[in-house]
Amino acid sequence: MTYKFKLKEIKMKAFVFPGQGSQFVGMGKDLYDNNPLAKELFDKADEILGFKITDIMFAGTDEQLKQTNVTQPAVFLHSVISALCLGNEFKPDMVAGHSLGEFSALVAAGALSFEDGLKLVALRANSMQKACELNPGTMAAIIGLADEKVVEVCEQVTNAGKLVVAANFNCPGQLVISGSKEGIDEACELLKAAGAKRALPLKVGGAFHSPFMQAAKDELQAGIEATNIVAPKCAVYQNVDAKPHTDAAEIKENLIAQLTSSVRWTESVQHMIADGATEFIECGPGKALQGMISKINKDVNAHGVE
Repeated sequence: MTYKFKLKEIKMKAFVFPGQGSQFVGMGKDLYDNNPLAKELFDKADEILGFKITDIMFAGTDEQLKQTNVTQPAVFLHSVISALCLGNEFKPDMVAGHSLGEFSALVAAGALSFEDGLKLVALRANSMQKACELNPGTMAAIIGLADEKVVEVCEQVTNAGKLVVAANFNCPGQLVISGSKEGIDEACELLKAAGAKRALPLKVGGAFHSPFMQAAKDELQAGIEATNIVAPKCAVYQNVDAKPHTDAAEIKENLIAQLTSSVRWTESVQHMIADGATEFIECGPGKALQGMISKINKDVNAHGVE
């Protein structure tokens, strides 16, 4: 006698965490007012940071929130606390974070403690601020051109003596380049000539995810090396190679390399889908990652915390 079993489709959940740029005034206030765990963690954050970041997050000005030493911890706090307040519903099969979001992902997955994660994010923000002052650069979003073409133009401009690199591979047709002001201007002109729909200079303080961040990388490296990182409870797909990692030493190495390397977001999402992710839940402010994920693969379900 033969039995026919219908294999139940396994649905895997991926939790994803946004980077800088998604912040807004009022972020996290609902959580603070309605959840005792959130209140406890936000209050602890004010203590650790040595200033009342909650005042700026809940009722500050856009200008205050835009300063990188505020933005980065603010986005990290909103993201991590959103995930932790889900309680038993936070059961990730895999996690990933975009740029700064990688720190949120590591805390949510248990590889880093909340306190250590926040201290590293504050160090990252301060060291990036200093690197920007030391080496002013900028970034631009390139819309509607193949990744390969953008990379080729960046190499062409760099070889001619003005440093420009592909910094964020966000989704097909949306890439961010990073480098010197002159290099970015030249690359934008060349990319428009090559068929880019738009080349938009971004209002950022420096050339993130490029060699211009070397001084910040060195400073952050010392902090990361001194921090206890353990194996996470699920795989973390990291920015530098877009691959899943559970080994604490590898995670550390990739985290150190991150500031001067590209954010390989498109590939990370593709790898997560190939490994079984059917649902993506964005924890943190905004919907930027949901938009990117839908453009990478329109068949997966991407939404915010419900």
